[in-house]
Amino acid sequence: MRHAARTLSQLGFALCAALAPLYAGAESPHGAGAAAGHVAWSRNANIYEVNIRQYTEEGSFKAFAAHLPRLRKMGVDILWLMPVQPIGKQNRKGTLGSYYAVRDYTAVNPEFGTMDDFKRLVEQAHGLGMHVILDWVANHTAFDNPWTVQHKDWYLKNEKGEIYPVTYLDGAEPEYWTDVTGLDWKQPGLWKGMGDAMAFWVRETGVDGFRADVAAKVPTAFWEQTRAELDKIKPVFMLAEASQPDLHGAFDMTYGWDTLGIFKDIAKGKLDARALRSFLAQPPAHYPASAYRMRFTSNHDENSWHGSDTENYGPAFKAMAVLAATLPGMPLIYGGQEAGLGKRLEFFEKDPIAWKDYPYASFYAGLLKLKHDNRALWNGQYGAPAQVLETGNDKVFAMRRAQDGNVVTVAVNLSGTPQRYTLPGNAARRSLQAWEYWIEAPKK
Repeated sequence: MRHAARTLSQLGFALCAALAPLYAGAESPHGAGAAAGHVAWSRNANIYEVNIRQYTEEGSFKAFAAHLPRLRKMGVDILWLMPVQPIGKQNRKGTLGSYYAVRDYTAVNPEFGTMDDFKRLVEQAHGLGMHVILDWVANHTAFDNPWTVQHKDWYLKNEKGEIYPVTYLDGAEPEYWTDVTGLDWKQPGLWKGMGDAMAFWVRETGVDGFRADVAAKVPTAFWEQTRAELDKIKPVFMLAEASQPDLHGAFDMTYGWDTLGIFKDIAKGKLDARALRSFLAQPPAHYPASAYRMRFTSNHDENSWHGSDTENYGPAFKAMAVLAATLPGMPLIYGGQEAGLGKRLEFFEKDPIAWKDYPYASFYAGLLKLKHDNRALWNGQYGAPAQVLETGNDKVFAMRRAQDGNVVTVAVNLSGTPQRYTLPGNAARRSLQAWEYWIEAPKK
């Protein structure tokens, strides 16, 4: 959800935990192992985020669909579509508004096309062997969503009994999301209404799951209950915009903000290989072995609010992308990165991506093929942990991942100057140029 630059998703979300006893159905029939098995097609998959508005000059489903063969050729598996529903007009930000201010949960934004256009897009993606997940906003709605009239009891209200802008005072700075109003998850009717709306998209359009916006602001029990119902329609894939380990009962994957911060600080010269070694030796949180963690260098939030790839990484861009693709977890590509996304895309206005003949498409294709072909790099319990290798140089990070006889070794120069290093069992000195990387894997 992006209404202003924010980091709330990275906080502890103590509020939800404190309110948990108030939510009915604390023990969902889906149980703690909801996502532990994972749909088979996700096990060596990557994920690619699509901003329909900015993807093409037309900003439509049909125009984006023309890119599907290119993306499949690049090796993309899962398409994460940012919200496609109509955007609220009341209190709208900018000319076009935020995708995360949903006016109607079971319709499509007419700027993007029709519901039939959307269904055809999903069908085309499926025909090419890709899967589609839809960004879902369950924490709040636009002020002119019909629910604000039909089900006013489903909303949080101020002392005057009025719905009001989403307000967070628990962070370092107050945040006021003035174009959206918050839902009250203590209301049982809301649980069914929201679950039914999500089921609509799986049943009627064939989407394969959801990315849940500010997932930890919504009761975990709701996600567990809804996951159970969705899986009855067909097995789904669920991504949480959150990092709490206990969400893995309902979600297949959570955000790897932990490595994002390390990548950015390494690129800026603030950290080196010791930070990655420490992260792998003592991760900041304990996750189930089955948990997928999303590894990324950018997404819609990072790009629009915190900097383009050029700003955040400069010449370190490829080195950080290699780490995101080879460390344990599922790599994300933000649509446009294969073109070298050197600008911040406007969030509330039309600002199409400049594709420039896709200069990084072959680079990403190589990384995605590496993951597909090597069992050691697969996701969650299907891949291998990273074994850190001593290089004798704190500017060079090296690791080995080995699974069922498949071995992949990676070394990356995490500095802007040439470096020499060694690997265990081989006294030969190796060299890497500034931000250069070396990958050894079985030939395919």
